[in-house]
Amino acid sequence: MLAWFRVLSSLLTVLTLLASLMSGAARPLLSRRDPQATERAAWLRDTWPTPPDPVRAAPEQVSRFFDGLPEVERTALARRYPDIVGNLDGAPIPLRMLATRIAIAAAAREAPAAEAARYVSWLTTGRQFLAFDPVHGYVAEVVGDLATARRVVVVVPGSGIDLADFDDARRGYSAPLGMARALVAAAGPGLAVIVWVGYRAPKLPEVAAARAELARAGAASLARFVHGLAVAGRPVSVLFCHSYGSVVCALAVRDVHVTDLVVYGSPGMRARSVAALGTPAHVWAARSAGDWIEWVPHVTFLGFGHGPDPVDPAFGARVINASGAHGHGGYFVPGTVSLRNFALIALGRYADVTCMPGAACLAGLAHAPTAGHATIRPKPGRRAWSQNLRPGR
Repeated sequence: MLAWFRVLSSLLTVLTLLASLMSGAARPLLSRRDPQATERAAWLRDTWPTPPDPVRAAPEQVSRFFDGLPEVERTALARRYPDIVGNLDGAPIPLRMLATRIAIAAAAREAPAAEAARYVSWLTTGRQFLAFDPVHGYVAEVVGDLATARRVVVVVPGSGIDLADFDDARRGYSAPLGMARALVAAAGPGLAVIVWVGYRAPKLPEVAAARAELARAGAASLARFVHGLAVAGRPVSVLFCHSYGSVVCALAVRDVHVTDLVVYGSPGMRARSVAALGTPAHVWAARSAGDWIEWVPHVTFLGFGHGPDPVDPAFGARVINASGAHGHGGYFVPGTVSLRNFALIALGRYADVTCMPGAACLAGLAHAPTAGHATIRPKPGRRAWSQNLRPGR
């Protein structure tokens, strides 16, 4: 009976999506444009040697450019071009944080009153940002001490999340910032979490949520962001990917170097199995009680649907216990087994993770490797991060 229900549900979903497309209900997909075309042109004319193109340059090129400049010139560029430097993957992390503060302050002067007040609160409460793009609704915020953390992880949210609501306090631990704060509180001071809202996530019930176009664009941006952090001395250990964000991570993971990929509330990963993801990372999956994503058809048809369920044993993921979590957004509520397991994976303490009953999620695992995740040391002649990032700078 249940099998027939799933088949009927799948057919109804496909027919609904096709009807939406035929009626023009789907919002046009947005391509990623350079939001600061004028500033980019000025940036490319500004200094000698020629600065890296913000759109085309690889993170390694960006890093080499800034390494060749004295600190006073780097700071001057961040102040002149905060929208460029703050979003430039591969740039020194303290410089990006300085640039984003300047960009947020500028946005506060120009935004409507309520939005301006929100930006001012960010600046006055010591929050730290690695990216800020109000034109497209992108942002990346750091929770924890990125300079001293032994492990760095990234949270990738799903449908409907952008700069306007990623930190919505009314949503509590289901908001991406709530997830990050809960994870740091559960794991302790050795962990830094970056909330990455760097792609145009589909809105529900937008047809794009059942397709992969936005996820592919997001995957390219995510891979570049993670690579830029590694080049800047802060390699990422784990990707935590919620809902549609798990599709983004699945399409990005073969191009990033992480030890672990954790998906929760996933509609599928655009792959037949873990092996088809093409990554050596450990792939973990969680599903809470009452998560409506369970009833999303795990099929693909004419480009719709995201494929097999990651918590299905046949998929091959390491399925962890999510006891205590409820619904689609309850995975990070303090006291849940899911949050405890996420914190353990974030720290690389695999032996203490609890599997879903009947699953063998720890087979072949030991503690995670720590090479490459030591505290970064400033280069000679440069101040320590803690000095560069004092509140108010």
